[in-house]
Order: sequence, then structure tokens, then C-alpha cells
Amino acid sequence: MEQLMRDFFLFLSKNKTLTKLAKKYGLRFGASRFVAGETIEQAVEVIKQLNKKGLAVTVDYLGEFVDNEKEANEMANHCIEAIQAIGREKLNSQLSLKMTSMGLDISDDLVMRNMRRILEMAKEHGVFVTIDMEDYSRCQKTLDIFKQLKKEYDNVGTVLQAYLYRTEADIEDLKDYRPNLRLVKGAYKESPEVAFPDKKDVDDNFKKIIKMHLLNGNYTAVATHDDAIIEYTKQLVKEYNIPNDQFEFQMLYGIRPERQEQLVREGYTMRVYVPYGTDWYGYFMRRLAERPANVAFVLKGVLRK
Repeated sequence: MEQLMRDFFLFLSKNKTLTKLAKKYGLRFGASRFVAGETIEQAVEVIKQLNKKGLAVTVDYLGEFVDNEKEANEMANHCIEAIQAIGREKLNSQLSLKMTSMGLDISDDLVMRNMRRILEMAKEHGVFVTIDMEDYSRCQKTLDIFKQLKKEYDNVGTVLQAYLYRTEADIEDLKDYRPNLRLVKGAYKESPEVAFPDKKDVDDNFKKIIKMHLLNGNYTAVATHDDAIIEYTKQLVKEYNIPNDQFEFQMLYGIRPERQEQLVREGYTMRVYVPYGTDWYGYFMRRLAERPANVAFVLKGVLRK
């Protein structure tokens, strides 16, 4: 049943008609629990509140289905606007982005031009930029571009997904770049030819890549809401005397906020992934796909209206 529900919401997340409707009707039906508003001004207010609680942030302007140069350039402009707001307001925030929004599927020249524009502005304001990982078909291209950009900029990192068979080899391949990596389980629907179908295997691989990357001496962002993975990381850093400034935990805005604050109290860096923008629909559906509890929360919100 849970898998059925997950597949259903993942299917909905790719529906272009529903995406258009969502843009038109705004952040209703509980999405505002997971999305910090539609404008950078609204996002800034949320980030300020999180920073007050000792939480670091990475902010993401949501955008999917970008299929022309004009839209890709506009998306890059939104990222630049966010970087300027972070600098102006002196926020404890990084930036996350998807390269499909920057023109990855349109042309190499376009995506590189937009990425360099963003990273130049980010360098000027001391903002770190993480390139989100998308589905498997774009994984190699994303890593190739990351390697090229890492040669030019220090303030860029990317994401690796524990559910892919290839990830262990990718950690090994990237280690000489001294990369700052966000490690995640992975949220896209992938074939068993490229990804572990069983949760236990994904969890085991997650632990393996966390250990590999930390012991390579590289900065590690462990992005999880899973207490077992959090506890594993705490024990690992203790066992190998890894300092707290070599890793952090990351969670999504609106999910387990009490746990986020608890990790801050325990002395860990805890970064919240804060999305905003009008194109929030696909992101919201993927959050519902991940946890049935999220669906229950949203239904309660809808029934109250």
C-alpha cells in the first residue's frame, strides 16, 4: 500500500497540467508547511526565523520543466536574486539549485554560462552553492559539470544518492576534488538496474558512503530524517575523532522541526533545506510520496478549510 501511494504521488509530481493549476492557485492545501512562500522576500522571513533558532539554511528557488533559454536565464536570475538577499540580510544560508532549471537539457553552453554567473555572484557574497542531483539519466552529466566548475570555484558542491549502485565508485572518483557533498537516500523512481530496490540495501549503502566520504577527510552533509542514520553518524564521528566542523546534518523545511532544534542543542550543525517559488508543485508531491504521515497532515489542513 505504501509503495502504491509513493508511486501515485511520484506520478502526480510529473503532471504538467497539475503543475500549471498549482501555480495558478498558490500555496494552498498544506504546501506552505514545506514551502517558504512564493517570493524571496517571504523566504527571507522564514530563514531569519530559522537562523534565530540556531539553524543554518540552504535555500532553493523551485523550478521544473524548463525547456527554453529564456526560462533558464530567468531561473538563474532568481538564484542571483537569492544570493544578493542572503548577502544583504547577512543570513546564515547557502543556495541549492537544479541544473535542469539552468538549461542542462537545452545546451552545455547555456547551463555553464548560467552556473558561472551564479557562482561569480555567490563568490562575491561568500555564499556556498550546492548542485542538487536529479534522476539517474542526468547523473553523469551533473558530475562532469561539477568537476569542471570545482576547478574554477571553491564555493560549489553537489549531491550523491545512496540508492544508486554507482555512488560508491563516484565517491572514490571525486575524492581528489576535495568535494563538499550532500549525501541523501534518493527520491526519484529508478529502475532496479541502476538502484537498490530494497530499503535495507539503500540504508546499508548510505552508511557505507557516509563513512567513506568522512574518512577521505572531506566535508559531509548527511541529509536524512532517519534516526538510525543520524545515530550511526554520531557514533562514527566519535569513533574516528572527526571534528564537528567536518560534517553537518540536513533536513527539509517542515519535517521534524523538533528534531532539527534538538540537534542544534546537542552542538551539531543542522541545515534546513528551504524551498520557495511558484513552481512548488512537483517538490510538494515528492514530499508526500516519501512519507504517508505527510499526506495525513495535509489532509487535516484541507479538511479544516
